[in-house]
Amino acid sequence: MKRIKIRQVLQTQPQEQIITIKGWVRTFRNNQFLSVNDGSTLNNLQAVIDFENTPESELKRLTTGAAVSITGKLVASQGKGQSVELIAQSFEILGDSDAEKFPLQPKKHSLEFLREIAHLRFRTNTFSAVFRVRHALAFSIHQFFHERGFVYLHTPIITASDAEGAGEMFRISTLDPKNPPLNDAGEIDYSQDFFGRQANLTVSGQLEAELGAMALSEVYTFGPTFRAENSNTTRHLAEFWMIEPEVAFNDLNDNMDLAEDLLKYVIRFALDNCAEDIEFLRTRLLEEEKQKPQNERSEMDLVQKLQFCLDNSFERLTYTEAITILMESPQNKKKKFQYPVTGWGTDLQSEHERYLVEKHFKKPVILTDYPKHIKAFYMRMNEDNNTVRAMDILFPGIGEIVGGSQREERLDILEARMKEMHIPTEEMYWYLDTRRFGTAPHAGFGLGFERLVLFVTGMTNIRDVIAFPRSPKNCEF
Repeated sequence: MKRIKIRQVLQTQPQEQIITIKGWVRTFRNNQFLSVNDGSTLNNLQAVIDFENTPESELKRLTTGAAVSITGKLVASQGKGQSVELIAQSFEILGDSDAEKFPLQPKKHSLEFLREIAHLRFRTNTFSAVFRVRHALAFSIHQFFHERGFVYLHTPIITASDAEGAGEMFRISTLDPKNPPLNDAGEIDYSQDFFGRQANLTVSGQLEAELGAMALSEVYTFGPTFRAENSNTTRHLAEFWMIEPEVAFNDLNDNMDLAEDLLKYVIRFALDNCAEDIEFLRTRLLEEEKQKPQNERSEMDLVQKLQFCLDNSFERLTYTEAITILMESPQNKKKKFQYPVTGWGTDLQSEHERYLVEKHFKKPVILTDYPKHIKAFYMRMNEDNNTVRAMDILFPGIGEIVGGSQREERLDILEARMKEMHIPTEEMYWYLDTRRFGTAPHAGFGLGFERLVLFVTGMTNIRDVIAFPRSPKNCEF
């Protein structure tokens, strides 16, 4: 008989129909009641099984974590907390589970412990909820762009360019690390490497996406990116996913509108389609909040925070205006910022961004027109020659969630900027060609997918919203 998912079963009117479910045992009590979960929902289905004639050796195999197949009659439940239950007619244990060694018992486990067994943490309610929400967000992103006529472009994971100019890239090589070939200068001869030159894992698909936008008008990428930044924090990963649209003929205002529309669309989608999981995560977060001192507790619960972003137009202001606000803030004057705001040109930290969102404006914020020396070479220069047409979107609890800009379409200014930042123009001929042939104003941004999932789920560590986190000194599984 074909398996029916437990999510569907729990929504079915019981009429003593015969069905088959398959899943993993969550609890087994009184030698009669099995709670089974198959990952399709937070909720378990209770199966009532007569074990009187079951050999003791079989019962020993039936422990928490064991996979089972059960066929039986779906009836209205006589117990509390469930509308239906399954009266088993036959059952099969599909795989053993060592009760003494299985690390996930029916109790609360710390997130730190679960990170150590990331290959099993999907089986907990918290992580099954997180990854169902993550799936829904990914789906909604593709749906958003598809509805607006964008083309999904697969940009390379292996690249010879550094989009950010920061040099924090993972090198790819097939050369013998113990005895690499050397050139006349005694340096590693990468001409003998697989690609005939140095190659790296990409930090961004933006530059290649710009090439597509100059012909297809509206494109987006959604793929893995990598950064060899030695940041062991709750907000950084070495491998993460980025959504990067590029749109021909858009200016900075169009770019801000698109980003705000995207964020509101996907948050609304999650609230509408993941209500059960988000409610579970909200309750979990409220329990955590109770352990904090009163003055450190959040003013909004998870659902209120998400609704807060839907109900408010994002505040738009320039970096210069933000610096004035921060310098005059009580936190800065009383030296409560870890990184004091000393004046124009300060590179804003997460604490500054969160102050603007959570304390000053009390709504999401879009900052624009940053100093050129703290932004990338491809951002369009303003007439003042000191600032660029950049934009960052700041969210409560997260800080920066989107970074983007209007791109510099003027060839002479772009080449001058690249030379100023010591980026070899000869190696970037393909990028500069888009400015030589049919150049046009265009804009785009990058949305860090894990930061989006972090925000929507209310989790506090970015390593808890990606299946197998990669970070300094951590590359398990």
